[in-house]
Formats: sequence, C-alpha cells, structure tokens
Amino acid sequence: MAARGLIIGAPRSGSGKTTLTLAILAALRRRGLRVRAAKSGPDYIDPAFHAAASGAPSPNMDTWAMAPAQLDCIAADVVTDADVVLIESAMGLFDGVAAAPGRSGAAADLAARYRLPVLLVLDVSGQSQTAAVVARGFMLHDPAVRIAGVVLNRVGSDRHRESIARAVGALGLPLMGSVPRDSTIALPERHLGLVQAGEHDGLGDLLERLANLAERTLDLDGILTHAATWLPEPSAGRMLPPPGQRIALASDAAFSFVYAHVLSAWRSAGAEIVPFSPMADAAPRDDCDACWLPGGYPELYGGSLANAATFRTGMLRFAQTRPVHGECGGYMVLGAALEDAGGAMHPMLGLLDHATSFAHRRMHLGYREATLLHPCAIGAEGMVVRGHEYHYASIIEPGTDAPLATLSDAAGRALGTAGGVRGRVSGSFFHAIAPASSLRSST
Repeated sequence: MAARGLIIGAPRSGSGKTTLTLAILAALRRRGLRVRAAKSGPDYIDPAFHAAASGAPSPNMDTWAMAPAQLDCIAADVVTDADVVLIESAMGLFDGVAAAPGRSGAAADLAARYRLPVLLVLDVSGQSQTAAVVARGFMLHDPAVRIAGVVLNRVGSDRHRESIARAVGALGLPLMGSVPRDSTIALPERHLGLVQAGEHDGLGDLLERLANLAERTLDLDGILTHAATWLPEPSAGRMLPPPGQRIALASDAAFSFVYAHVLSAWRSAGAEIVPFSPMADAAPRDDCDACWLPGGYPELYGGSLANAATFRTGMLRFAQTRPVHGECGGYMVLGAALEDAGGAMHPMLGLLDHATSFAHRRMHLGYREATLLHPCAIGAEGMVVRGHEYHYASIIEPGTDAPLATLSDAAGRALGTAGGVRGRVSGSFFHAIAPASSLRSST
C-alpha cells in the first residue's frame, strides 16, 4: 500500500523539527488520517514522541548503520496501513559522516534514495531575508534532494514574516507556514536531549496545543499536496537476531532506550517480548529464556535500583542459566557500582565487575562498528554489528571481565576493546542497530 511521504529537515539541531513534526502528526491524525513517523539516524527519544503523536511505533532509519535492504524492510513496514509518513531528520539535513554515497547517515540520503521531498524548517530568530539565502543553498546543494517548501519557525512579528516571505517567494519556493515564537510549546530537555515522552505528564495536552498550532499556522493541505507517493519495495533485510524465544525486556523510566525496528525484527522472527519493571522491583519472568536491559537513565534512579531486592535476586538467579545483556544504562546496572551526579555510590547487580560514574562526566558520541569477541545475546562470536555510543558516564573501575567486542569508529579507526562478558552475562555502552555483514557488499 502506498503512502504519502515527506522528510522534515533543517540546517541544524534546535531548529524546531521535532515540535513541527509532532504538530503535523497530531493535526493530520485529528483529521482522521493514518499517520506514521520515522527518525533518521540514531535516536531513542524523538521516536517515543512520534509514537505518542501518531499512535504507532516510530522506527529509526540510518543509512550508515543499515544496509539498503535493511532500510527497505523498515520503509515497507512503516508505510503499511499509513496515509502519511513523516521522517524527521537528525541534526542538519546533510549532516553525516564521510562514507560512500548514500551511506553517510544523513537524512538527505533517505530523501535521495526514496525520492521524498523535504519540508525545510528554518529558525529565523535573529535573521530576516538571509533565511532565503539559506533556503537557496539547500535547493542547489544536491540535485537528488528536492526542497518542497519552507516553514519559518520562531517568527517575531507579522512584519518579520512578510519580509522573509517575499525573499523566499522570489526563489519560487512555497512557504508552507509561519510559526511565532512561543515558549509554551517547547519540549523540556535533559543532558541527552528531550525529557522522555513517558515522563511528560502533560503530553496529551501539549499534542492538542500543537495540533491547534498546526491548524492555525501551517498550510496542511499544501504540505499534503507536496508530499510524494511512496511505495517502497519490500525486502528481506537481515536484522539483529532475537536472543531467545521469550525475551524479558526491562521497561520503565530507567530503561527505555530500545529501537522499535529491533523489537519488530524479534517479533517477526517469532520471539515474544515480556516487559518487566526494575523500578517497580520486578524481576524477569522465570519462563523467559533471555533478558535484555536497554539503555535509559539509571543514573537518576541509583538509590531505587540499589534497593530493589526482588529485581536483584531475580536477576542473579536468571543469569545463572540464561543469557543477560545490557546496553549503555543497562550495562551500568549490570556492573558492581554506579556513582550518580551528586557523587553518591550505589551498589548495582554485580553480574559484571566494572563501576561507572555520572559524576565524572565526559561525552562519548559517535557511530561504532563492533566485532563480537564472544557469543552473547547480540549474536555469535565474530559477528560484526553497527551501532553507536551516546553517553556521559565514565568507567571508573574497569574490572577484570573479558571484553565483549573490539570497536572502530565510522572512519574505520580502531578504538580498542569495550564492554564485558562473564559467563552468560554481557554488556557494553555500545547500542546495536543492525548486523554489518551485508554492508560489506552493499552500496
């Protein structure tokens, strides 16, 4: 089934892409259209907001980490039962890494691959006619990427809007909306980006306000008209294999960073996902045969997790006979101790013997290619997986566990070993996105 597709792009982060994406999703859904969203690049937080606004999971589509067949598999799924699909760009539209054409991780790769037009969001605070110069640069930069129209964000006044509109109109570029400055529609932020959707008590009311904003300030009919008919070919792209037939998945405010496409692939392979909440002092169910602790914000809940006796006892018992894996925040909880931002040290599960600290903060950010040194819940020994790191925590006690993987960055530079393995337990700050074996021969 075909849908109408559009990419929401901007020159940089902080331009208002997420707010405008949510506004359009909420407004079109209110009109009775079946809407879906996706996010380019590695991101956990924005897709959760997309899901709240659209009522459906929002997968990630990453042209560096995913082979073309993997992207096509996700694309075919996201257009199913959808009238409109919006793909929100990460960072700036053309921001990616040095790689083969179409494989940089930039949203522009998706625009070119699927011939999807771009709705360009321009934060015009502090500028006027110069906004048209920026738009012109985007129009001319890559003939394979078509800018369908512009939305002006954070407009100061009618006069401000009119001066920019004249300059943009002279380019022959449709003006699809003009959004005034309004601090009441800003989404709250935290060190890794926005506060999670599940922690936003007033999210329903905010989405209503955003739908109203879109109806009032955007040309929704024009946006729909300029969206392209999108019918991607289904593909059998290889995804991460499920670590078991029935997977216990930690899922709450401390553990929420898991990719929708990964869960979808596990379910498609016949696996059952069984959520449990460590924050509610729950343990993985005994009838599960693997346990996955995803990333999140355990550093905010160190005391609660340290006092979760049922969770601790259940995890120790589970790990004696079945595989357990932790990504990023989950890896921190698998360790011996976690130091929070205030310097308080909290005992963790001790299934691995490293210790981590959020008091000694240093950003770790970037794409990673991992070669597994041991069989684990991610896959077999020798498997190559592409993903990313994005965290501020540091390892203050490395421990003596065997390393999980060797890492390299997007440019292929070796970064050494990472993570740990002890028995059936494994973990790393590395977030797995997709197997890399098919990437060797796909361009």
